Amino acid sequence: MAHRRFELITLGTGAALPARGRYPTAQLLTVHEEPYLIDCGEGTQERLRAVGANFSRIGHIFISHLHGDHYLGLMGLISSMHLMGRTRTLLVHGPPPLQEIIEVQLRASRTFLRYQLEFRPLEPVSGRMAWQDERVTVTLLALRHRIPCTGFLFEESQALRPLRKDCLPLIPTHMRARIKEGEDLVQSDGSVTANAVLTHEPPPPRRYAYCSDTAYAPELLSYLKEVDLLYHEATFTRQLARRAKETMHSTAAEAATMARDAGARRLLLGHFSSRYKSTDELLSEAQAIYPDAEVSEEGAVYSINERTIV
Repeated sequence: MAHRRFELITLGTGAALPARGRYPTAQLLTVHEEPYLIDCGEGTQERLRAVGANFSRIGHIFISHLHGDHYLGLMGLISSMHLMGRTRTLLVHGPPPLQEIIEVQLRASRTFLRYQLEFRPLEPVSGRMAWQDERVTVTLLALRHRIPCTGFLFEESQALRPLRKDCLPLIPTHMRARIKEGEDLVQSDGSVTANAVLTHEPPPPRRYAYCSDTAYAPELLSYLKEVDLLYHEATFTRQLARRAKETMHSTAAEAATMARDAGARRLLLGHFSSRYKSTDELLSEAQAIYPDAEVSEEGAVYSINERTIV
């Protein structure tokens, strides 16, 4: 089976105010060698360079909401793509007002992009499909925040069924692709060999959920059930629960509770307030509820391996 890479790079882990060593929110998710950019805070293009990402390969940018720490790097990236001679269409998915923000800046600077920029407006409606291609399906999550805010659930396409090695002599070469897709084998004499006899079950599709800038939202649990990797904001510790409620953010304990109750396989914390010089306290609070919690780190790679079917 061809390698089907599914990995996340966190480009920024900080909340609204700058903090030493932390950049505003941005992530790069790669599914089967195709990169998808999620949010684009200030400095994102610099962070992309730091991790060796090729700007021209990014075909989709998903913006969760219009607080500056999640989108103020977008115009710089769009402009750099233009200056670098990009010709491939760029799809930007985000809140409807973002289209005007982009257009007014292009108009004010008299910039005429060398490539087509296609804007796809998003409304935060949980379960609504935002995008689908041969690699991934992206559905939306309605987050609880002070302004409309959308989370994203990325689910990879189902892998083909692997052929059983001991059955290869039975399957004509020209039929193998169709057998991998699930067809039964019909012999020239009309006899039929069931697909299940000739193939193995494929690994289940991997899923990544991005829940940034949200108060505790248990109504999302059904969408997050057994997700392979859950990124959930953890702006504050429970000592600042009142502040979290006022600003409609989550504590580390609330993020861990979401992961535990959803049966998530991994939890990645992020969007840390600049008041925390170290994330140790946030991590400790989360691990008391969900022991396998991790804190996202600048430029770190988080791979999601395919699960083996027994």
